[in-house]
Amino acid sequence: MTVMRKRFSSVCSSSSAEEDSANLYDSASISATDPLSEQEHPYASLLCYHRVQDSLLSSNSSFTGYRGILNWIIILLVLTHAHLFLENFIQHGFLIDVKKVLEHLIEDDCNWPSVNLILAANMFALTALLLEKSQEKGMLSPTSCHHLHLGNLGLLLLFPAAVIVHEPTISTGGAFFSLWFYTFLGMKLYSYQETNRWYRQAHLTDAEKDKKVSVTQKAHNEHLSFQDLYYFLLAPTLCYQRDFPSTPKVRINKLLHRLLEMVIVIQIMVGIVQQWIEPIFQRSENSFSSMDITTRVEHLVGLVAPTHFLWLLFFFLSHSFLNICAELLRFGDRHFYGDWWNATTLVIFWKNWNIPFQKWCHRHVYTRLVEKNISPSRAELLVFLMSAALCEYMIALPLHSCRLWIFLMMVFELLVAVFLGGYFQGNYGNGLVWLCLLLGPPLAVTTYFHDHYISCHHHHYHHPQTSSSPLTSDHRLPGKVFLQPH
Repeated sequence: MTVMRKRFSSVCSSSSAEEDSANLYDSASISATDPLSEQEHPYASLLCYHRVQDSLLSSNSSFTGYRGILNWIIILLVLTHAHLFLENFIQHGFLIDVKKVLEHLIEDDCNWPSVNLILAANMFALTALLLEKSQEKGMLSPTSCHHLHLGNLGLLLLFPAAVIVHEPTISTGGAFFSLWFYTFLGMKLYSYQETNRWYRQAHLTDAEKDKKVSVTQKAHNEHLSFQDLYYFLLAPTLCYQRDFPSTPKVRINKLLHRLLEMVIVIQIMVGIVQQWIEPIFQRSENSFSSMDITTRVEHLVGLVAPTHFLWLLFFFLSHSFLNICAELLRFGDRHFYGDWWNATTLVIFWKNWNIPFQKWCHRHVYTRLVEKNISPSRAELLVFLMSAALCEYMIALPLHSCRLWIFLMMVFELLVAVFLGGYFQGNYGNGLVWLCLLLGPPLAVTTYFHDHYISCHHHHYHHPQTSSSPLTSDHRLPGKVFLQPH
């Protein structure tokens, strides 16, 4: 009996933490030198039930099967917010009205400043093409052409800003669409002239000058066409090149699927804004800048969840829209974003959130700064500050208010990334990224709309006769007012 006890204890102690149970018992069942190996105890497999191993939720564990916990969190979130929606519906009634959204896009019957503004953008695109062709024919020197391109781009940036500021009939939605359209057009045209300059430099090598200049010049002229330019302007990319990768055909089923996604997502976004965010705005009487700190925190806490959901839906809407454009144009490169939701640092998030913009910044800003002997770290900082200023510009200008909240929030995130990034890594770093997304720029954007809502609500409440909107007659019911344009 003593021999059997020693035998079983030696078997259990020799097992390692990496071996599984079946291997332990199989390896311990037979020993060539043990005289009792042929007389195996009938309960030998039940006497060795423990081995060195970590708890599944321990940080030392290599366990990764948390899908069940994720499902539980999703169900809990759905039930929790269903309760909030039910409370909201009982308290405020059904507030969703798509007509009110359309009123922010519909302008005067005889004067559509946002539509005219977008149509006028063709002048800047055609000017860029004309300058390229003039330089190709030798009518303009490279220096003169470059200066004229920069002048064209400068006017392109100033023109929509001047119209939005000085045109009182432009709608809020029209101002947003126009400004965003012009901003992306400016980035595309800058890439267009810069990339064509690189192509031209590549063609002017010594070998090409001696032997192949006429052939390469002809090939280059073929790409300076109206069709080539407008394909690039409509393609879901900001970086120009001569030949884009393409897919064999347009898949109608995929196209219809993306269109259905856009319709559903837009409806959900409208519902969140009107049913959830607007009632929070209605409880305010002052702008955020004039609130006391307690009231300000209370409103921000109430806006965190709907703002975050709205931001996620906006991302998915962008995903559907970009894929629709790519499908229609058979544009092959559809790497519009990386797995930013797995980012363990804010730097990784910024690099994966918007791939087309990231590629443009790296190609036309970061690389050029490094070529001018600016250190890579300083160049990255300048690119980040430029993107933060651009975000502030694209939100603040259509709302006619500039408080630098978005810019400062992004700078604060940069400080968090620099000083806390080393302390939060892995899952903790990913948690910090999600926390910054919850409390970061999307919430700052909402504060702009909050103050815009308050100013318009007070304007229409005290001066109902100054507006021709159908909502004017309901100025006594604040719940019927929704982000009226200036």
